[in-house]
Amino acid sequence: MSEDPLEKLSEMASEAHTRIQQTYEHINPMLGLRRGLRDSGIPADVMTIDCLRTRRRIVLILHDEQPGTLLYQFLAIEEDPDGDFQLMALSEVGVETLFEWMRDYFSDQE
Repeated sequence: MSEDPLEKLSEMASEAHTRIQQTYEHINPMLGLRRGLRDSGIPADVMTIDCLRTRRRIVLILHDEQPGTLLYQFLAIEEDPDGDFQLMALSEVGVETLFEWMRDYFSDQE
């Protein structure tokens, strides 16, 4: 895997995405990288994982001022992220973590 944190996170998310599609066909999440923060002067990269069926989103942020840390938040697609992000050491995040987040958060909660 790559040493660049964004590339590493992207590779893990892609692998988790593939596993989700193979195991839970109904979930079908979409991955997105957003450069808007950097474009507006904020030193951070953002990845979103969306599930259109459940209208839910997982936001993952790698902020230059917090190297080695993943900031993440679970919300509805219509919501804007707020400052209430959870933190996890990037070294503790793996394909299985992302897979479980997608499976658990994007599954119907009925």
